[in-house]
Amino acid sequence: MAVIEVLSPGLLTTVQDLGRHGYGHLGVSPSGAADPVALRLGNRLVGNPESAAALEMTLAGGRFRFPDGAVVALAGADFEGPPLWTTLEVGPEQTLSVGAARSGARCYLCVRGGIAAPLFLGSASTQLACGLGGLHGRRLRRGDLLETAAAQGPVASRALSSRVLAYLAPSKTLRVTRGPEWESFDASSREAFLATPYRVAPDSDRAGLRLEGAPLAMRAPGGMITEGVDLGTILAPPSGQPIILFVEQQTTGGYPRIGVVASVDLFRVGQLRPGDEVRFRLVSLEEAVRLIREQEQLLASEEFLFAD
Repeated sequence: MAVIEVLSPGLLTTVQDLGRHGYGHLGVSPSGAADPVALRLGNRLVGNPESAAALEMTLAGGRFRFPDGAVVALAGADFEGPPLWTTLEVGPEQTLSVGAARSGARCYLCVRGGIAAPLFLGSASTQLACGLGGLHGRRLRRGDLLETAAAQGPVASRALSSRVLAYLAPSKTLRVTRGPEWESFDASSREAFLATPYRVAPDSDRAGLRLEGAPLAMRAPGGMITEGVDLGTILAPPSGQPIILFVEQQTTGGYPRIGVVASVDLFRVGQLRPGDEVRFRLVSLEEAVRLIREQEQLLASEEFLFAD
């Protein structure tokens, strides 16, 4: 196995794959890449399975030395450094440096073979709150050594097409479906939720994005029984300021749910950063299903994805 030496870990860098889904009933959140579309495409650029583990860098990249060389790709937000969305070859003993984010929040360093981290419940993803997965369940530190899995055969050098890059362009409008308590909110709150912008608060993280804007209020006061909550659920706590539950979410909650981010836009939630403004657009369940099916069809198309 080859290794990667962490010379500088950046602000927050962790090992992530596509997560450990299906364990919410045990109190285990999915974790995984905050922008799973970027991770999937980065892995395809280096000839990996889409689910291979990679490094997720948040707001600022890091410096990594490759004693044995490697084939890599950077995918996701626009970070300073090597070009994004293309296959890159790093020679033996060379160092790869990734700077700060120019826009967006997260960039993925995908390495041919993938990061060889131990699996917990079938996933190598780091869950910081519980200390699970990844490298000892924590963020990377200077001096860490990461092993990469062996890869079979050569990989062709390629880049994403302009068409898919246009599709992946950042959007600050998130499509949502009605939450279970939608009708319990007063009419002015439902109107404000869809008509006014919300700002991502500084204390947002992988567990949830706290939003600042028009407060949401119920038609009648009173609590509700704690129930299971899903990735992308938008809660309204007593402050009235919404929270989008994200990849390291709690798995149950007792706050009313005004909406749920459509699956097609979850990768865009992963690229929101503190200070960004976001708006919500209501769609039906039928439209949400159609949109995610269309996205999956595009991501399955080699002709759509890669430049000639």
